[in-house]
Amino acid sequence: MTYVYRCTIELHDSLYYATREIGRLYETEPVLHNYALCYALGLVDSAKYATTVSEENSYRYFCPTQVPLYKEHLIPLNEQGIYVTPARAVRHTAVLNTWKYADNRYHVEMKKTQKNIPSFGRAKEIAPESQFECFIISKQPLNFPRWIRLGKWMSKAEVTIKELQIQKRYSAQEFTVAHPLNPLDVMFTNQVMSYDTINMPPVSLIRNVRMIGDYYTFSNLNESLKLPINMEYRFDG
Repeated sequence: MTYVYRCTIELHDSLYYATREIGRLYETEPVLHNYALCYALGLVDSAKYATTVSEENSYRYFCPTQVPLYKEHLIPLNEQGIYVTPARAVRHTAVLNTWKYADNRYHVEMKKTQKNIPSFGRAKEIAPESQFECFIISKQPLNFPRWIRLGKWMSKAEVTIKELQIQKRYSAQEFTVAHPLNPLDVMFTNQVMSYDTINMPPVSLIRNVRMIGDYYTFSNLNESLKLPINMEYRFDG
């Protein structure tokens, strides 16, 4: 049996992560990457990769080694039949904050810094009350936390889950998905024909994707949604 959940995420704090850097402007794209959502929703079992109890409890939001283990953490989700799509902004507003590092003393000798640290800049963040939407496919029923943390500031966000009823399954047909997708997760099981690119690390996403493959439609949604069936986490090499 296949379970499909619609996950709505509402921000209660400003959300910041550097999608792109334009001079001294650090901009946050109103899209949540599916890798980050797997950690935030507590779906990744990182305990076996931790070396201490503190790492085991905090790995969801902090990587002590500064080395991502996406492949090691996410491939087991394929074995469990769990997949999370990236999240698009249902509604959002942006706020622009200026920050700077300065010495508060009035008289200070100006010395050349030995570190590559910016002295000032601006951060474009996503404002509180903005909402995002993603979809979760699973072979088994799942429980989700009501509250999660996102971004560099560990911003608080509320999670609302609605289980969707699959109306019909279509095979080997052309369809379009406006919702953002991870290209690595669909290109091996679908024939991707055209798309728009969302440039962001660690893997750029795509949206308005026209493809040929298998997809679901749903009966208890107000809008028309076509969701690819054969999505799983893939990694180069």
